[in-house]
Amino acid sequence: MTYAIEGNTGRWTVVVGLEVHAQVVSESKLFSGASACYGGEPNDQVSLVDAAFPGLLPVINAHCVEQAVRTGLGLRARINRHSVFARKNYFYADLPQGYQISQFDKPIVGEGHLVLDMPDGSSRTVGIERLHLEQDAGKSIHDQVPGASLIDLNRAGIALMEIVSHPDLRAPDEAGAYLRKLRSILRYLGTCDGNMEEGSLRCDVNVSVRREGEEGLRTRCEIKNVNSVRFVMQAIEVEARRQVEVWESGGEVLQETRLFDPSRGETRSMRSKEHAHDYRYFPDPDLLPLELDEEFISKVRATLPELPDEKKERFIADYGLTPYDASVLVVDQANADFFEEVAKDRDGKLAANWVINNLFGALSKAGLSLAESPVTSGALGRLLDLMTSDVINGRIAKDVFEIMMETGAEAEAIVEERGLRQVTDTGAIEAAIDEVIAANPDKVEEVRSGKDKLLGWFVGQVMKGTGGKANPAVVNDLLRKKILG
Repeated sequence: MTYAIEGNTGRWTVVVGLEVHAQVVSESKLFSGASACYGGEPNDQVSLVDAAFPGLLPVINAHCVEQAVRTGLGLRARINRHSVFARKNYFYADLPQGYQISQFDKPIVGEGHLVLDMPDGSSRTVGIERLHLEQDAGKSIHDQVPGASLIDLNRAGIALMEIVSHPDLRAPDEAGAYLRKLRSILRYLGTCDGNMEEGSLRCDVNVSVRREGEEGLRTRCEIKNVNSVRFVMQAIEVEARRQVEVWESGGEVLQETRLFDPSRGETRSMRSKEHAHDYRYFPDPDLLPLELDEEFISKVRATLPELPDEKKERFIADYGLTPYDASVLVVDQANADFFEEVAKDRDGKLAANWVINNLFGALSKAGLSLAESPVTSGALGRLLDLMTSDVINGRIAKDVFEIMMETGAEAEAIVEERGLRQVTDTGAIEAAIDEVIAANPDKVEEVRSGKDKLLGWFVGQVMKGTGGKANPAVVNDLLRKKILG
């Protein structure tokens, strides 16, 4: 269903493009040897280059270049053989140089695309305009000393990949799906850890609206530094509604940078939107252009892992999974690996059902990650083996699984200790059936007169009488023979 905003004068469509700043996984910064690790003491990871001492020159971190190329290949993007670093000039207290080293008209990665897996099972392709490398600024802290701001330069110089999408997104949930998919790809590639709470993945959201059916783009506003998927989705909805109100009241949306306040559910103006010429870009004279050859790109391409889209297609083909189940499992590489361990030499659909619905559901309820799961992939697989070999039925398996989650014990030990083996002795099952039939002659006649649905009630009564241990298929078969002949 297409997302639209109902205004007073008709329906409006939302147009969204995202600029994602992804911190490169690297031990050192983009142009210095200072540590890029998270969590150090303030100003404890700052080199003389990061602090912009005069006479010191930046030196490119080759690993960061490789990570950018790796990411570009993972996004099916064009790798530019020739790219240039530029100085983006603006003043801010936590930017010691007075400019940011970035890339302007010649980025390292060009056009690519990303495929979204939507909740209804459909897919959407979103274009990637570019990926460029740049250095991060430091951090200004305004709430620790009254009347003063503190500066922490630990982040100054850390390598960022700015990944810019085309304005192809049309709804908050599409933007959320885009961010989740991009984060998944980056984590598979090992180029960004995607931890938004640590600031290693941040998003600038460009929003505009236009009347339904209208061609072209109206003025956009940029919402700066949104740090969670949920807030990105909220910010889009809030800002889009604000713009609709402005246009419908006869006003004009101004191109500007805004901030999202989740506590108030509003965006507010930060500054008028700068244009490229305001930054006075020019090639950095201290850095040579990056020249990449095909041999280097081919070596990086050869190291790429199986990415989510390819893994999803393989899960559908090899395990017979639905597109939805496959997409759920491949979002995180650890989840996908866990599933494959459970599914090895077993029924793939059964394994997926238990991993997604039973295990993930129980972990979510307990507030645990997969790494903290009391039930290992091997233990869950052995539980499924007990089911498929008719040692226990599905109802008992759920009870056993709950005990496994609570205690970490093995399924077979729980079954033996608690006497939960399935009753397959037809004599014992027939005795239980005869008892139920004798106690309910009126319902027997109703079944014989055509009310087949009552057979389910009889099955339930027999299962209850056997403590849930009877084989349901055997119960069903024997009931039909005894009641219907």
